[in-house]
Amino acid sequence: MHQLPGAAVFAPVDDGSGRVEVVVRRLAEAIALGLVADGDQLPAELELAASLNVSTVTLRAALAALRERGLVETRRGRGGGTFVRGPADPSTARLRTRLRELSTSELREIGDYRAAIAGTAARLAALRASADQVARLHHVVDRLEAAGTVGERRRADGRFHIEVAAAAQSVRLTRAEIDIQSEVGELLWLPYGEAVDPGEVVRSHRQVIEAITARQADRARTLTEEHLDRGTERLMEFHWRLVTQGRREWG
Repeated sequence: MHQLPGAAVFAPVDDGSGRVEVVVRRLAEAIALGLVADGDQLPAELELAASLNVSTVTLRAALAALRERGLVETRRGRGGGTFVRGPADPSTARLRTRLRELSTSELREIGDYRAAIAGTAARLAALRASADQVARLHHVVDRLEAAGTVGERRRADGRFHIEVAAAAQSVRLTRAEIDIQSEVGELLWLPYGEAVDPGEVVRSHRQVIEAITARQADRARTLTEEHLDRGTERLMEFHWRLVTQGRREWG
C-alpha cells in the first residue's frame, strides 16, 4: 500500500476541540509547502469533510478562514469549487528576526527531532519504497536542481523529505515531516541562500536515494542524519551571526 503525502494531508484530524483550527492548519501547511499547488482544486466539500472526518459546518468554517488569509478562493457556477492560491514567499527580514529570536537550545532540539524523524523515515523507505516512490524522489531532486529561486529550492527540499516519509509508508511519519517543514523549512533555506551551495544538498539527496534503491537501510538513515546535522550546525551558526549583529547595532 502506497502512502502519498496527500494521504497525510487529507487524513482524519484528531478528535477533540478546536477542529476548525486543526483543519485550517492542516490545509495551510499543505499549501505553504506546495503539497497542494497554486491553482489546484480542492475536493468537493462532502468528500473533503469525509476524508478529514469533520462535519461540513466545520469544513466550511475552515475554508472561510483560509479565504480570509488569501490561501483559497471559491468560484461559483459551472466548473466552480474551491481553488488554492499559493502564498507569497516570506520576507527575508521577517525570517531573520524569527531565527534570531529562537534560542540555541530550541534550535538544537528542533535539529534532534528532525534527524530522528527523517532518519527513521529514510531507513524504513529503504525497506519499503516502491519503484514509483523512488521515481518520485528522483523527480523532486531534479526539480530542486533546476530551481531558480530560494523559495523554489525550499519547497523542493521540503517535498523531498516528505516524499521519503511517504515512501516509508507511514502516515504518522509523513504528518510529522510536514509539521517540521512547516515549522522550520523557511528558516533552513535562509543560510542556504547565503552560504551553502544548493548543489551540495542535491548531491546529498541523491546519495540517500541511491541507498534507498539499494535497500541499504542503515546507510540511508546515516546519510540523512549527517545531512540534517550539518544543516542544524549551519543554522545555529547563522543564528549567532544574527544575534551578534543585533548586539552591535543596539550596543
